[in-house]
Amino acid sequence: MNPYQSYDAKIIEIRELTSREKLFTLRFTDREVEESFTFKPGQFVVVDLRGYGEFPISLCSPPTRKPIQLCIRRTGRLTRFIHKFSEGESIGIRGPYGNGFPLEKMEGANLILVAGGLGMAPLRSVLWYAIDTGKFEKIYLFYGTKSYEDILFRDEIIYLLKHGEKLNCHVKLAYEVETPSCIYLEKGFSEKVCKGVVTDLFRGEEFDVNNSYALICGPPVMYKFVIRELLDRGLSPGRIYMTLERRMKCGIGKCGHCVVGTSVSMKYICKDGPVFTYWDALSTRGLI
Repeated sequence: MNPYQSYDAKIIEIRELTSREKLFTLRFTDREVEESFTFKPGQFVVVDLRGYGEFPISLCSPPTRKPIQLCIRRTGRLTRFIHKFSEGESIGIRGPYGNGFPLEKMEGANLILVAGGLGMAPLRSVLWYAIDTGKFEKIYLFYGTKSYEDILFRDEIIYLLKHGEKLNCHVKLAYEVETPSCIYLEKGFSEKVCKGVVTDLFRGEEFDVNNSYALICGPPVMYKFVIRELLDRGLSPGRIYMTLERRMKCGIGKCGHCVVGTSVSMKYICKDGPVFTYWDALSTRGLI
């Protein structure tokens, strides 16, 4: 596909996930584009609201399933605008862009997915790809959320809390704000749900650090503590992957908006990432 061209995509379903996030399910109008469009978990597309502007957004559905889905938080002018769209309307999509997670080299190993808040969106693509393909030893999902009402893909998370072990997927959830719904959920899954932060979910878990990879996405403050937890457990920096998306704009390395580092080590988040290892973070100033 032409990386510079956006293609018409019809919104076939809009689902409200929380008070701020909506899930858009899209199908390309051109049948050939729809059939040929593929991507890697961790890659992103640019949404083209013709005449109004563009914004990058990660794909939250796995490449093993069609049609594609985008989880969009209402944060600014363009995202407020698209939240007013209705099913049946069309938008432009160009991409996919970025490197994505190198899941082919992780096959046969444990995947430790650590998500905070909206970081659940890109990791959902990895989660369902890993479950669908069955190519990994075991899948762990540690998800930190503010409250019950903020849980993204709540139905799926609760389903995996109940049935995840049958799918080789071990899910745990941490919440910060105590509400009756959270207390009820914790009573139902006392060993998997707790009040606290996402690193609290590591308690009682043992990993073969030589056969595990950690994939992290969440607010910047979360990375420091999650990475420290993983390093303390002996995971190599080269086995810790992070997806960083907050600085991207054009998606193809032309605008320079997402450049970080110095002349010794300079990177474009959009085309060198958005997935980086902790080694990359150590050698590139300002990466996280």
